[in-house]
Amino acid sequence: MNLLRQLCSIHAPSGNEILMKEFIKQYIKDHQSNWVTTPEIIEGDFIQDCLILKFGKPTTAIFAHMDSIGFTVRYQNEVVKIGGPVTNTGIKLVGKDSLGEIHCTLKETRGELSVKYNREIERGTELVFEPDWRETDEYIQCCYMDNRLGIWNALKVAETLENGAIAFSCWEEHGGGSVDYLAEYMYKNWGIRQALISDITWVTDGVPSGNGVAVSMRDRGIPRRAFINKIIGLAKESGIPFQLEVEGAGSSDGGYLQSSHLPYDWCFVGAPEDFVHSPDEKVHKADIDAMWKLYNYLMKKL
Repeated sequence: MNLLRQLCSIHAPSGNEILMKEFIKQYIKDHQSNWVTTPEIIEGDFIQDCLILKFGKPTTAIFAHMDSIGFTVRYQNEVVKIGGPVTNTGIKLVGKDSLGEIHCTLKETRGELSVKYNREIERGTELVFEPDWRETDEYIQCCYMDNRLGIWNALKVAETLENGAIAFSCWEEHGGGSVDYLAEYMYKNWGIRQALISDITWVTDGVPSGNGVAVSMRDRGIPRRAFINKIIGLAKESGIPFQLEVEGAGSSDGGYLQSSHLPYDWCFVGAPEDFVHSPDEKVHKADIDAMWKLYNYLMKKL
């Protein structure tokens, strides 16, 4: 779990994913010699700060968003939210401006957000949850399991992937914007029209911790039922523990795929977590294990 712990500590709020991209590129450089297939790395201004890996002759893409929630400093240490973070007073935040490293605490007063710090922080500075890694025999708990676990899963699958693509996207937590052009590039160049969304969902009464990875039949978006049925059939065939999720809210890179003009089929497949969008996101190790094993199986069959 050392890789996941490293990922959880990287500063990459929506709109500033560059440190995560550079970490992933260096990780690939250091480890690809042990992978079954050496990927082609696609990057450049035409996909901004995103990254695509191409393995063999891909027919299916994995989407994993690199960004996290957080806060942007406004004026007189007021802050505004990036995405939908928990905003409890006393939450520890970290960041950096031109004067140095910042360790501060969040305050919420009559609905107004600010941070307690011994000087005025430069406006535009991004603040994120301070990482606090906790691990037991059964659980891992830290900020930003959403979506550092999704990235970890994609890199784990990359070790044995022969044919497929992995798209590391930006802005998922704050309105999207990158999925359209990533999907279009893979559709036009390789004919890809299938996607798995490597992201993290919620623990609910119907999807508890420890019962396997969640295969989402719908959230705010409704993917094509024929494809969902295909994924469910393959999941049953695999023998890997999984749970079916049905929700009416929430979204992911899959939602941006569905709203694009491209004929993509997609399915969200991800481990459930407790304490969503807080510094204490908690995931069962058995669900993590089921997640990457099911992805391996699906990418071979699709």
